[in-house]
Amino acid sequence: MERHRFGRTGLEVPVVGLGTWQTFDVDRAREGRAREVVEAVWEGGTRFYDSSPMYGRAEGVLGRALGERRAEALVATKIWTSSLAEARSQFDAQLDFYAGRIDLEQVHNLVRWREHLEWMEEERAAGRIGFLGATHYSPSAFDELEEVMRTGRIDAIQVPYNPLEREAERRILPLAAELDLGVIAMRPLGGGALVRQFDPAELLKWTLADERVHVAIPATSNVAHARTNTAAGGPPWLTADERERLASHARH
Repeated sequence: MERHRFGRTGLEVPVVGLGTWQTFDVDRAREGRAREVVEAVWEGGTRFYDSSPMYGRAEGVLGRALGERRAEALVATKIWTSSLAEARSQFDAQLDFYAGRIDLEQVHNLVRWREHLEWMEEERAAGRIGFLGATHYSPSAFDELEEVMRTGRIDAIQVPYNPLEREAERRILPLAAELDLGVIAMRPLGGGALVRQFDPAELLKWTLADERVHVAIPATSNVAHARTNTAAGGPPWLTADERERLASHARH
């Protein structure tokens, strides 16, 4: 699997990571499948894992699935609350889940981002956070996301990017390249909707063919799908013409 330099962080990340939205929110009795998925993508070269308190039990499930692999993994998770007290509770739980350190802590959906960045910067200085980021799922918030990006206080962003969700191409991806920010593509499979029309590997290659994107994070609870996704993290990539044809087909 190819690896990209993750913006100005200097980290080398695999181009296909693993998301945990909806798929890792399971009870203890069903955690075995999550471990199998992590094992499958790990064997394929994936070392980048994304989660959030918004995803129910997913953070703890991911931490337990990683187990002794945690030291070699890059864990990106999020703070998702308007309460500063609850934010600290979320962070304390994350430190327990992930061996005392978060590699990339993101403000989820920009919720109270100014206040959260203040204490997150303190935790970064203390060594409990490696890098800071911000996310949003909706283009309606991209003006505010651009404002955050221009502060110089974050190292990475996470936005949706797939053949049907291309709004990030207009300003967000060019600005991220200008500022040398890491870019995580959420929903590279269109939240699952596009896989009814296209091969998941082709969709991932569509997203990753954009050189401004460093890592895509498809989520799955299916071991075979996990292996297919990780195998998509290498050339050949789609050409510009192939990308446009696929996007045109997806719109119709």
